[in-house]
Amino acid sequence: MQSLRSTQVFRGGAAPRPQIRSRNVRLVVVNGTVSTNDFKNGLTVEIDSAPYKVIEFLHVKPGKGAAFVRSKLKNFLTGGVVEKTFRAGEQVNTADVQKREGQFTYLEGEEYVFMDTESYEETRLKKDDWAQFLKEGTTVELLFYNGKVISVDVPQFMDLKIVATSPNVKGNTVSGGSKPATVETGAVVSVPLFINEGETIKVDTRTGQYLSRVNN
Repeated sequence: MQSLRSTQVFRGGAAPRPQIRSRNVRLVVVNGTVSTNDFKNGLTVEIDSAPYKVIEFLHVKPGKGAAFVRSKLKNFLTGGVVEKTFRAGEQVNTADVQKREGQFTYLEGEEYVFMDTESYEETRLKKDDWAQFLKEGTTVELLFYNGKVISVDVPQFMDLKIVATSPNVKGNTVSGGSKPATVETGAVVSVPLFINEGETIKVDTRTGQYLSRVNN
């Protein structure tokens, strides 16, 4: 299945002018449900008594027939990803996920250890997609479902030191090509050619994109 995007697809006949939805549209939740028309990446829903996160979605309006929404959902409990199609406007149960502040304290083997800053209790989680830009001491949001921590939300922007990249070539400027760089967490980010090893950069953890160089 091709990658899903949060846009509309029109099939059959000429496509009408695209309908642009503001990024600031308020998510409407009614009696613990949300319309598939209001899907957004990161939304938590409950399907078959399990919590899922919307990771991709696509609104489709065919030339004939009813509109529908294709989605990719990640199960918080198993880590598995499923593809599911909903009717446009269908009401889906929201997952009762609570958030509390926590801190990533250390890595022990394959487990990431977090401390609840309210209760000081420790929680251990296996590595997941949130881990690639996470460094020790980072404040995060712990996600609770039925009293158990199921995942974490990492800050959207992180300042990370580059530990390995090819040397800068004299004459490279702000505009131009890019090169891979490994940051202190082990993740690889595409950076401008003028960025050097040892420098700190700002990264968008949602997209993995380089944003800027951080002045030390």
